[in-house]
Amino acid sequence: MQVKVRPGDTLWKYSVWFGIPYQLILDSNREVAAGVLAVGDTVQIPGYIWAEHTVIAGDSLWRIATMNGVSVDLLLQSNPELQGEMLSIGSKIAVPRRVTRRVVEARRLYGYGSLLEDMNRLTDIYPFLVRSDIGTSVMGKPIPALGIGNGNKKIHFNGSMHANEWITTPVLMQFLNDYLLSLTNSMDLGGLAMYPQYLTTSLSIVPMVNPDGVNLVVSGPPDGEPHRSEAIAINGGSNDFSGWKANIRGVDLNKQFPALWERDAVQGPQVPAPRDYSGTAPLTEPEARSLAEFTRASGFQRALAFHTQGKVIFWGFEGLEPPQSEVLANEFAAVSGYEAVRNADSTAGYKDWFIQDFRLPGFTVELGSGVNPLPIEQFGEIYDSALSIMLAALYM
Repeated sequence: MQVKVRPGDTLWKYSVWFGIPYQLILDSNREVAAGVLAVGDTVQIPGYIWAEHTVIAGDSLWRIATMNGVSVDLLLQSNPELQGEMLSIGSKIAVPRRVTRRVVEARRLYGYGSLLEDMNRLTDIYPFLVRSDIGTSVMGKPIPALGIGNGNKKIHFNGSMHANEWITTPVLMQFLNDYLLSLTNSMDLGGLAMYPQYLTTSLSIVPMVNPDGVNLVVSGPPDGEPHRSEAIAINGGSNDFSGWKANIRGVDLNKQFPALWERDAVQGPQVPAPRDYSGTAPLTEPEARSLAEFTRASGFQRALAFHTQGKVIFWGFEGLEPPQSEVLANEFAAVSGYEAVRNADSTAGYKDWFIQDFRLPGFTVELGSGVNPLPIEQFGEIYDSALSIMLAALYM
């Protein structure tokens, strides 16, 4: 929500008036040098939207303010043309309304368009949320990353590396929405205060690593050529892509990382396939390459890649993982009810590469159980387990 600066206004006053932590106000207005405001400037207020109230008989500023959970001073600040209690029946009053409910629509078939819709909603309401693009997919779709927090502890989550594991994306997006709500409403999340984490942790989320593949599973083959014909051919002539894990070119992105890739490559298909084809070399695919470059540049201290299914947390690779990995994995298992497993006989995965190259804790979290793609009816149970793991990742 945007407000116009009046004489005497400061970011600190906005923090008090709107009941929003000062750092969130500051981070929502990064272009304001040292918090210095000029009359007429536009200031972003996170966690609020504008509503409109039509004055009826018997209305007063106090009544309107009470109905909407704001102060009279805030109403006057939002409507500088008002003169005290002088209200005209039928006139319109702008009312700042605090957002107290989720805006992410998670329980649905969730393709790339759904992700963009929900990201736009979140970045509009919470301008301290930072969006960037880490690269583009084979078909040219930007691969977004969302950043929240200012701290020195740098943590990374990603989802939908595999196309038919798309449910991991709405899980991540709902978690982000809940985190934002907890910050702007001074509420706990899972019984934990989140504002201290905002100050001490920088969380990066890449919610959909494989947008082309996800759309293939959720919506069917694209209209454009050559991708439509090529995908159908790779899929054996079938338009049923429910078993598809790869990107649009038939390369499995979680078998693309340079962590014993050469061992992995000889075990699976040797040509493009709906799953398990490692490609002709590591990082040939733009999605995997973009994630690797982003990870190298970001200095993450731990990374969690969310997949489905199995209710398992994999945490080791070739004995290269640090001792902290086991501690974290056991805590994740304790809070979620999942099983912590050190070795999965996997190679060339993102988690494997992260552990190998950085010697830091990396995890593959297999959410839920059943046959991929998991049904949306499992979302509540999956989300509860994922939430406990993500909170533990932030707090430990």
